[in-house]
Amino acid sequence: MTGATGSVGTQIALAVAGQGYSVFFTWHGSQKRAEETLEKIRWISPESEMVRCDVSKKSEITSAFSEFSRQFDRLDLCIASASNFFSTPIPDVTEEEWDSLVDTNLKGSFFTMQEAARIMRNQSFISRIITMTDISADLVWQGFAPYTVSKAGIQHLTRIFAKSLAPNVLVNSIAPGTITPGQGKAVEQEEEMVAKIPLKRLGEALDIVKTLLFLLESDYITGQVINVDGGRLLR
Repeated sequence: MTGATGSVGTQIALAVAGQGYSVFFTWHGSQKRAEETLEKIRWISPESEMVRCDVSKKSEITSAFSEFSRQFDRLDLCIASASNFFSTPIPDVTEEEWDSLVDTNLKGSFFTMQEAARIMRNQSFISRIITMTDISADLVWQGFAPYTVSKAGIQHLTRIFAKSLAPNVLVNSIAPGTITPGQGKAVEQEEEMVAKIPLKRLGEALDIVKTLLFLLESDYITGQVINVDGGRLLR
Protein backbone atom coordinates (compact mmCIF):
# COMPACT_ATOMS: atom_id res chain seq x y z
CA MET A 1 0.00 0.00 0.00
CA THR A 2 1.18 3.48 -0.81
CA GLY A 3 -0.15 6.48 1.11
CA ALA A 4 -0.84 4.66 4.38
CA THR A 5 0.30 7.43 6.72
CA GLY A 6 -2.43 9.98 5.94
CA SER A 7 -5.54 10.16 8.12
CA VAL A 8 -7.72 8.14 5.73
CA GLY A 9 -4.84 5.95 4.58
CA THR A 10 -4.06 4.83 8.12
CA GLN A 11 -7.69 3.83 8.69
CA ILE A 12 -7.64 1.85 5.45
CA ALA A 13 -4.42 0.07 6.44
CA LEU A 14 -5.82 -0.80 9.87
CA ALA A 15 -9.03 -2.13 8.31
CA VAL A 16 -7.07 -4.30 5.87
CA ALA A 17 -4.96 -5.63 8.74
CA GLY A 18 -8.20 -6.41 10.58
CA GLN A 19 -9.24 -8.61 7.64
CA GLY A 20 -6.20 -10.82 8.22
CA TYR A 21 -3.76 -9.25 5.76
CA SER A 22 -0.11 -8.58 6.50
CA VAL A 23 0.40 -4.94 5.48
CA PHE A 24 3.47 -3.68 3.62
CA PHE A 25 3.31 0.07 3.09
CA THR A 26 5.51 2.81 1.72
CA TRP A 27 6.13 6.17 3.34
CA HIS A 28 7.76 9.41 2.25
CA GLY A 29 8.11 12.45 4.44
CA SER A 30 7.63 11.92 8.15
CA GLN A 31 9.44 8.87 9.49
CA LYS A 32 7.90 9.49 12.92
CA ARG A 33 4.38 9.30 11.50
CA ALA A 34 5.29 6.18 9.52
CA GLU A 35 6.67 4.46 12.62
CA GLU A 36 3.55 5.38 14.58
CA THR A 37 1.38 3.97 11.78
CA LEU A 38 3.37 0.73 11.66
CA GLU A 39 3.09 0.35 15.43
CA LYS A 40 -0.71 0.63 15.23
CA ILE A 41 -0.89 -1.87 12.38
CA ARG A 42 1.38 -4.36 14.15
CA TRP A 43 -0.99 -4.51 17.10
CA ILE A 44 -3.32 -6.26 14.64
CA SER A 45 -0.90 -7.74 12.10
CA PRO A 46 2.54 -8.37 13.67
CA GLU A 47 4.25 -9.34 10.38
CA SER A 48 3.53 -5.98 8.76
CA GLU A 49 6.43 -3.89 7.44
CA MET A 50 7.16 -0.54 5.82
CA VAL A 51 9.75 0.94 3.46
CA ARG A 52 10.60 4.49 2.45
CA CYS A 53 9.66 5.27 -1.15
CA ASP A 54 9.17 8.39 -3.25
CA VAL A 55 6.48 7.17 -5.63
CA SER A 56 7.26 9.93 -8.11
CA LYS A 57 10.42 7.96 -8.95
CA LYS A 58 10.02 4.63 -10.77
CA SER A 59 13.33 3.34 -9.44
CA GLU A 60 12.15 3.72 -5.85
CA ILE A 61 8.86 1.94 -6.61
CA THR A 62 10.82 -0.94 -8.14
CA SER A 63 13.07 -1.08 -5.08
CA ALA A 64 10.07 -1.08 -2.75
CA PHE A 65 8.53 -4.05 -4.58
CA SER A 66 11.86 -5.87 -4.48
CA GLU A 67 11.90 -5.42 -0.72
CA PHE A 68 8.31 -6.62 -0.57
CA SER A 69 9.20 -9.77 -2.50
CA ARG A 70 12.08 -10.49 -0.14
CA GLN A 71 9.68 -10.52 2.80
CA PHE A 72 6.45 -11.93 1.33
CA ASP A 73 5.70 -14.69 -1.16
CA ARG A 74 2.31 -13.52 -2.44
CA LEU A 75 0.42 -10.32 -3.18
CA ASP A 76 -3.34 -10.40 -2.61
CA LEU A 77 -4.07 -6.69 -2.60
CA CYS A 78 -2.37 -3.52 -3.80
CA ILE A 79 -3.77 -0.12 -2.79
CA ALA A 80 -2.35 2.87 -4.68
CA SER A 81 -3.21 5.75 -2.40
CA ALA A 82 -0.18 8.08 -2.27
CA SER A 83 -1.16 11.56 -3.39
CA ASN A 84 -0.17 15.22 -3.37
CA PHE A 85 -2.83 17.92 -3.15
CA PHE A 86 -2.48 21.68 -3.30
CA SER A 87 -3.96 24.64 -5.17
CA THR A 88 -2.47 25.61 -8.54
CA PRO A 89 -4.20 28.57 -10.24
CA ILE A 90 -3.72 28.10 -13.99
CA PRO A 91 -1.83 31.35 -14.70
CA ASP A 92 0.71 30.57 -11.98
CA VAL A 93 1.33 26.82 -12.36
CA THR A 94 5.04 26.05 -12.45
CA GLU A 95 6.69 23.01 -13.99
CA GLU A 96 7.84 22.00 -10.52
CA GLU A 97 4.25 22.09 -9.21
CA TRP A 98 2.96 20.17 -12.21
CA ASP A 99 5.61 17.48 -11.76
CA SER A 100 4.98 17.25 -8.01
CA LEU A 101 1.29 16.58 -8.54
CA VAL A 102 1.25 14.55 -11.75
CA ASP A 103 4.37 12.50 -11.02
CA THR A 104 3.28 11.57 -7.51
CA ASN A 105 -0.37 10.96 -8.31
CA LEU A 106 -0.53 9.65 -11.88
CA LYS A 107 2.97 8.39 -12.64
CA GLY A 108 3.31 6.91 -9.16
CA SER A 109 0.00 5.06 -9.45
CA PHE A 110 0.85 3.69 -12.90
CA PHE A 111 4.20 2.21 -11.92
CA THR A 112 2.82 0.91 -8.62
CA MET A 113 0.06 -0.86 -10.54
CA GLN A 114 2.55 -2.13 -13.12
CA GLU A 115 4.79 -3.68 -10.47
CA ALA A 116 1.81 -5.22 -8.68
CA ALA A 117 0.53 -6.64 -11.96
CA ARG A 118 3.84 -8.38 -12.64
CA ILE A 119 3.39 -10.37 -9.46
CA MET A 120 -0.37 -10.86 -9.55
CA ARG A 121 -0.73 -12.08 -13.12
CA ASN A 122 1.41 -15.12 -12.27
CA GLN A 123 -0.69 -16.11 -9.27
CA SER A 124 -3.43 -18.72 -9.52
CA PHE A 125 -5.91 -16.94 -7.22
CA ILE A 126 -7.93 -13.75 -7.50
CA SER A 127 -6.07 -10.65 -6.37
CA ARG A 128 -7.01 -6.99 -6.36
CA ILE A 129 -5.67 -3.56 -7.19
CA ILE A 130 -7.55 -0.58 -5.76
CA THR A 131 -6.69 3.00 -6.68
CA MET A 132 -7.72 6.01 -4.63
CA THR A 133 -8.87 8.88 -6.78
CA ASP A 134 -11.28 11.77 -6.24
CA ILE A 135 -14.64 13.02 -7.50
CA SER A 136 -12.72 16.09 -8.74
CA ALA A 137 -11.93 13.96 -11.80
CA ASP A 138 -15.54 14.71 -12.85
CA LEU A 139 -15.65 18.32 -11.70
CA VAL A 140 -14.16 21.54 -13.06
CA TRP A 141 -11.89 22.88 -10.32
CA GLN A 142 -10.20 25.81 -11.99
CA GLY A 143 -7.60 26.22 -9.26
CA PHE A 144 -6.51 22.56 -9.21
CA ALA A 145 -5.92 21.59 -12.86
CA PRO A 146 -2.82 19.37 -12.45
CA TYR A 147 -4.39 17.58 -9.48
CA THR A 148 -7.73 16.88 -11.15
CA VAL A 149 -6.06 15.81 -14.40
CA SER A 150 -3.92 13.35 -12.44
CA LYS A 151 -6.96 11.84 -10.75
CA ALA A 152 -8.89 11.56 -14.02
CA GLY A 153 -5.87 9.82 -15.49
CA ILE A 154 -5.76 7.30 -12.66
CA GLN A 155 -9.41 6.47 -13.22
CA HIS A 156 -8.71 5.78 -16.89
CA LEU A 157 -5.68 3.65 -15.96
CA THR A 158 -7.94 1.69 -13.61
CA ARG A 159 -10.14 0.68 -16.54
CA ILE A 160 -7.19 -0.17 -18.77
CA PHE A 161 -5.54 -2.35 -16.12
CA ALA A 162 -8.88 -4.01 -15.33
CA LYS A 163 -9.33 -5.12 -18.92
CA SER A 164 -5.70 -6.11 -19.32
CA LEU A 165 -5.47 -8.18 -16.14
CA ALA A 166 -8.84 -9.94 -16.18
CA PRO A 167 -9.95 -12.46 -15.08
CA ASN A 168 -7.63 -13.13 -12.13
CA VAL A 169 -6.88 -9.52 -11.10
CA LEU A 170 -9.74 -7.19 -10.23
CA VAL A 171 -8.94 -3.49 -10.59
CA ASN A 172 -11.24 -0.78 -9.22
CA SER A 173 -11.07 2.77 -7.94
CA ILE A 174 -12.60 4.53 -4.94
CA ALA A 175 -13.31 8.23 -5.48
CA PRO A 176 -14.06 10.05 -2.22
CA GLY A 177 -15.90 13.32 -2.05
CA THR A 178 -15.09 15.77 0.73
CA ILE A 179 -13.89 13.87 3.78
CA THR A 180 -13.72 15.24 7.34
CA PRO A 181 -11.82 16.86 8.88
CA GLY A 182 -12.15 19.80 6.53
CA GLN A 183 -8.43 20.25 5.96
CA GLY A 184 -8.37 23.56 7.80
CA LYS A 185 -11.54 24.93 6.18
CA ALA A 186 -13.46 27.60 8.03
CA VAL A 187 -16.91 26.73 9.38
CA GLU A 188 -18.54 28.83 6.67
CA GLN A 189 -16.64 26.94 3.96
CA GLU A 190 -17.60 23.61 5.47
CA GLU A 191 -21.26 24.60 5.56
CA GLU A 192 -21.02 25.65 1.91
CA MET A 193 -19.59 22.25 0.97
CA VAL A 194 -22.27 20.38 2.93
CA ALA A 195 -24.95 22.39 1.12
CA LYS A 196 -23.81 20.82 -2.17
CA ILE A 197 -24.18 17.27 -0.84
CA PRO A 198 -27.65 15.65 -1.03
CA LEU A 199 -26.97 13.54 2.08
CA LYS A 200 -26.15 16.76 4.00
CA ARG A 201 -22.89 15.73 5.63
CA LEU A 202 -19.24 15.45 4.80
CA GLY A 203 -17.80 12.00 4.34
CA GLU A 204 -15.77 10.16 6.96
CA ALA A 205 -12.85 7.76 6.74
CA LEU A 206 -15.24 4.97 7.73
CA ASP A 207 -17.25 5.57 4.54
CA ILE A 208 -14.13 4.87 2.50
CA VAL A 209 -13.19 1.85 4.61
CA LYS A 210 -16.66 0.32 4.13
CA THR A 211 -16.35 0.73 0.36
CA LEU A 212 -12.95 -0.93 0.37
CA LEU A 213 -14.25 -3.87 2.41
CA PHE A 214 -17.12 -4.23 -0.06
CA LEU A 215 -14.63 -4.50 -2.93
CA LEU A 216 -12.64 -7.10 -1.02
CA GLU A 217 -15.77 -9.23 -0.73
CA SER A 218 -16.83 -8.97 -4.37
CA ASP A 219 -15.46 -11.28 -7.08
CA TYR A 220 -17.57 -9.81 -9.89
CA ILE A 221 -16.68 -6.11 -10.02
CA THR A 222 -13.77 -4.76 -12.05
CA GLY A 223 -12.95 -1.60 -13.96
CA GLN A 224 -15.30 0.52 -11.85
CA VAL A 225 -14.93 3.89 -10.17
CA ILE A 226 -17.06 4.01 -7.02
CA ASN A 227 -17.89 7.56 -5.99
CA VAL A 228 -18.24 7.87 -2.22
CA ASP A 229 -19.54 11.42 -2.13
CA GLY A 230 -22.98 11.53 -0.52
CA GLY A 231 -24.50 12.24 -3.92
CA ARG A 232 -22.28 15.26 -4.65
CA LEU A 233 -21.97 14.37 -8.34
CA LEU A 234 -25.71 14.08 -8.94
CA ARG A 235 -26.73 16.54 -11.62
